[in-house]
Amino acid sequence: MTRARSTEQRRKSHQRGHWAERLAAAFLMLKCYWIVERRYKSPVGEIDIIARKGGGFVFVEVKARASLDDAAGSISQHQRARIVRAAQYWISQNPEAADADMRFDAILIGRGPSFRHLKDAFGA
Repeated sequence: MTRARSTEQRRKSHQRGHWAERLAAAFLMLKCYWIVERRYKSPVGEIDIIARKGGGFVFVEVKARASLDDAAGSISQHQRARIVRAAQYWISQNPEAADADMRFDAILIGRGPSFRHLKDAFGA
């Protein structure tokens, strides 16, 4: 029974993550970002959203928690490093992006839902 419950919790968590990423993508589009990719997976990590605004690329980590503060606190140094490596890998696979500006943002989603868009939340 415990195993079934943990499987169910993982499934719900996974669904909430997809919901948060869809919400974040819509939020970015309303702010005139062009969504290049969602849920990008590379051998070195995953990026929730890759977007373009102006001449640059934005690599976005989406975190949904009970509060915006909880969401902000859930992005570890290890995750940041993994996202940076995944972005570098993506750029190596997309030569047209090599000379473009890039930054790392975070979109935090709390209950309500409430949003916080942290531009340049962490750097390379």
